[in-house]
Amino acid sequence: MSSRYKIAVFASGSGSNFQNIVNAVVDGNIQGEVSLLVSNKPNSRVVERARQANIDSFVFNPKDYKDRSEYELEIVAELERREIDLIVLAGYMLLVTPVLVERYAGKMINIHPSLLPSFPGLNAIGQAFDYGVKLTGVTVHFVDGGMDTGAIIAQEAVAIEAEDTLVSLESKIRSIETTLYPKVVSWFADGRVTLDGRKVTIK
Repeated sequence: MSSRYKIAVFASGSGSNFQNIVNAVVDGNIQGEVSLLVSNKPNSRVVERARQANIDSFVFNPKDYKDRSEYELEIVAELERREIDLIVLAGYMLLVTPVLVERYAGKMINIHPSLLPSFPGLNAIGQAFDYGVKLTGVTVHFVDGGMDTGAIIAQEAVAIEAEDTLVSLESKIRSIETTLYPKVVSWFADGRVTLDGRKVTIK
């Protein structure tokens, strides 16, 4: 049995954060391996990225199942078969149910394009831009079943300048995500993250 730290990435779209994490593994910045991609979009770019990287995929169509718990039980079986240590949500456009959340409590993380708890949910960048805040940013947090309510692991701020447009702000946010998410995943692989209630400590 391999002792190598095993990561599963859940994604539905282009897979830019998936690729960033794969690249960090290849470059030796994450001491682990991406063992599985889980996607609900068979024709998405991220599935092609996984194929090119020779990473196994579990791809499903939610419409083929009677409810979310039915397909999540299949996902859990795939995760357990591969002895997954960490689930990384990276643009996964489905809500997760207690089937996954309870089984992987403290072992499932998500990235959100705002400084939580401000602007949770959809269109967070647009929410912050329209509200007129001077600072927004990126948050990596644990998944606890609520809408972006899990304990916060890491945050990085982004200033909204007078000349910024929504497009330029989105570019700033994506640039932060490129480096922050792989860094946080590396902390988990190195055993540096501890969770006590809502308090997260990085050793």
